[in-house]
Amino acid sequence: MVDAARARKLADRIQQIVAEMLERRIKDPRLGFVTVTDTRITNDLRDATVYYTVYGSDGERAETAAALESAKGVIRSEVGRKTGVRHTPSITFVMDSLMENAAHIDDLLAKARARDAEVARAAQGASPAGDANPYREPSDEDDAYEDDDEQDPDQDVTAKGGEDGRPGRPSS
Repeated sequence: MVDAARARKLADRIQQIVAEMLERRIKDPRLGFVTVTDTRITNDLRDATVYYTVYGSDGERAETAAALESAKGVIRSEVGRKTGVRHTPSITFVMDSLMENAAHIDDLLAKARARDAEVARAAQGASPAGDANPYREPSDEDDAYEDDDEQDPDQDVTAKGGEDGRPGRPSS
């Protein structure tokens, strides 16, 4: 098993090499404005996945994917030459959907803000459905009932039970 730090360093190096190749050496006219966003490599260093984004229409994205697929061999040769590893990893290009996900999240947040604004407008002139204070406060009548339950501390102990104060034994 390979050290995770070594695999991460190799993935970063592959990302740099691929980005440099796409910028300087690959002159395919189908290649659009490509940004390499991430590279991941398996633990055995045999397969590398390069994630990229393309700004443009769906047709330009498809053309860029075809251009990357046709340039895969040249890019892999350059990766093998510049990294110096015993086995050059196979490269797979995957379209990164980061931009689409970010746009979708922005749309959802805009909808949530609009709904919050609607609720705030509706609540602006509203009044509570019940009492202003929904919690029950004791009234004067409730205080009178509570006073009957309390006992006078000077009252005889035998009223509760026997002479010894224990309940259940009648006084003699």
